[in-house]
Order: sequence, then structure tokens, then C-alpha cells
Amino acid sequence: FPYTTLFRSGGITSFMEMPNTKPPAVTRASLEDKYAMAKGNAYANYSFYLGATNDNIEEVKAVDPANVCGVKVFMGASTGNMLVDEAKTLEGIFRESPMIIATHCENTPMILANEAKWREQYGDAVPFNQHGIVRSREACYASSSLAVGLAKKHDAPLHVLHITTKEELDLFTKGDLDGKRITAEACVHHLWFTDADYDRLGGLIKCNPAIKTLDDREAIRAAVRDGRIDVIATDHAPHTWDEKQQSYFGCPSGLPLVQYALPALLTMVNQGVFTLEQVAHKTAHAVARRYGMIDRGFIREGYWADLVLVDMQQPIIDTPDRLAYLCGWSPFNGQEFSASIHSTFVNGERVYHQGETVHKPSGQRLSFQAQRR
Repeated sequence: FPYTTLFRSGGITSFMEMPNTKPPAVTRASLEDKYAMAKGNAYANYSFYLGATNDNIEEVKAVDPANVCGVKVFMGASTGNMLVDEAKTLEGIFRESPMIIATHCENTPMILANEAKWREQYGDAVPFNQHGIVRSREACYASSSLAVGLAKKHDAPLHVLHITTKEELDLFTKGDLDGKRITAEACVHHLWFTDADYDRLGGLIKCNPAIKTLDDREAIRAAVRDGRIDVIATDHAPHTWDEKQQSYFGCPSGLPLVQYALPALLTMVNQGVFTLEQVAHKTAHAVARRYGMIDRGFIREGYWADLVLVDMQQPIIDTPDRLAYLCGWSPFNGQEFSASIHSTFVNGERVYHQGETVHKPSGQRLSFQAQRR
């Protein structure tokens, strides 16, 4: 947890990490090992998902929902090979989970069929601009619609992560979070890039689910505005430069985002894509409300002071000398953002101010109100 400048210069005060780590966090014991490592070492507030597998339903049922952000279900195979694809297991998770169910939704058999077809044509050198076709919109919709159907059947609290297609947006309800049991999230890179950027950036923007078309990006932006997308997140995945230089099938999916996610969103505000209020709501208020975070996400008396001050008129350029990523690269390299982070406060302590960072771990474990079954 050495990400002092990374989180703080990016205005990130809290994170909820995915379970596809080494080792994977698929038992309560492995999960608590991660919390033990974070205690006294994390520079931002933290929580960790329990990962679902095809055979750990008893672990899912036994987790204390007051201390864990949720259970992550990879309904499509992605980095880490934690696919949950048995119908009986999925039914059990949606019926029994005591906490919010967060899903990665892609249909793996459909993707494998596409991979075989493209490998036959290109060998290992599949062009990266085909990634959104290999990991297709049909594969995304098939899986997302299955998750929504299971959530409705079992009245389960479902949060569908990183939506990438305009078709999936029809699965979700417009408006405020109040009363919603099924919600959706968009990631910054899916709000910024399109498939036209593959020719320039190649494997650097290979991610799962894939960045798709301009029409998809514009539809997702519209869904942020009308409430079908409830939360904006990063899905930060800092693979190394060498890993990302491999050919299509060897290149891992995922990209580093937390340092420039908020400047990118603020730039979209200056471009008229979103309002500042919408960005604050989708990255703070709605996250806290959806996950039931206790005393977080709002500027209110008695709440923890996790605050970010931004300068909407101070441009910043993503250059190598500014990078705080240990992986040493950024998909935004050379990009000028029209707004920047001025100061960051974590739990009431100013930890970043105009380029100066306080090198002191001050993150705390997040706590949650239990989701109603």
C-alpha cells in the first residue's frame, strides 16, 4: 500500500479493491489477510471484496456485511480466472448473499467462440481494434440481463459494474437511487475513450469489458446524466509496461486510472458533458449510499472529512515526470486536462496540497450498513 502520491494527487480518498489478486480473496481468512496488510499501511480508506467461486457459497453466506463492501461475481472470465458459471452456484449467490452483489458481466462461451474465430484469421496477432468485437456487445448483454433477471427473481441487491454498451442501459431504471435494488456503474475509461483509440493506443487500453464505439460512449454519458448509471468508478488495473506490449492474447486486460480519473471527469465538466454536481454525486454521494457506507461520502456534521478541493481553471498535463504509478505508464500520456486537484483530505487530515504530499498512512477500514434482503 505505498500509493502515497498516487491516490492523494488524484483526489482519491477511499477504495474498494477487487478479489482477483494473488492469492485471490475467496475465503474469509484470505480476505482478513488483506485487511491486516492494509491496517496502518493504507494511504486511503479501504475495503476489499470477497470473490465468489463455483464452490465457496458457504464463505459468501458467512461474511459479516458490516465489515466487507460486497461479493464480486465474475460472470465472465477476466484477469485472474475467477469465472462463476454454474447455474446452481449463481442461483445460490443471488439467493443467499448477505451483502451487495457486484458483477462483471460477459458471456464467456460467446467470447471463446469469437476468440477461436479471430485466432483462425489472425493467429496471435489479432488487431487490438477488434477487442470490442471479440468481447462483444452481445456477450455483455447476455450476461448483464442474466444478472438482472437473477436479482429480480431473488430480490437481491445487485450492482452491475463497468457497463460498456447502449443495449445494456435498457436494463436499468432512470432517476435517483432511492428504492433501487438494481444499479449500474460506468468507468472513467469507458466515458473517455472509444474504439477509434485502439489504433493509437493498442493494448494500453485493452480492458474487460472492452471499450466500444462512440455511440456506446455517448449513450453511457447520457445514462450518467439521467440516472441509469448510478456510480462512476475506475477499475484501476496497473499492469506493467512490458506486459502490455505483448500481442493480443498475451496482453493482460486493464489499465491504471486513479491518478487522472478525477481530472478527466473534471475536464468533461468543462466540456459540458457533465455538471460538477453530477461528478460529485456519482463518485462520492451515490457510492456511499449504494454501499451503505457509514459516515462517508457527504460533507455533513459528524461525518469523516474525506474532501477534495479542485481547481477548474488550472490545466495539468499527464507527463512521465508526474506519474506516481509503480507500473510506470498511463493511458493518458501527453493528455492535457483542463482542471486539476488542489488539495486532498483523508479523515480530516490534509494529505496533498498543490503538489506536496504527506507521506503518512491515514486510511481507515470502511464500515457499512447491512443491505436489506
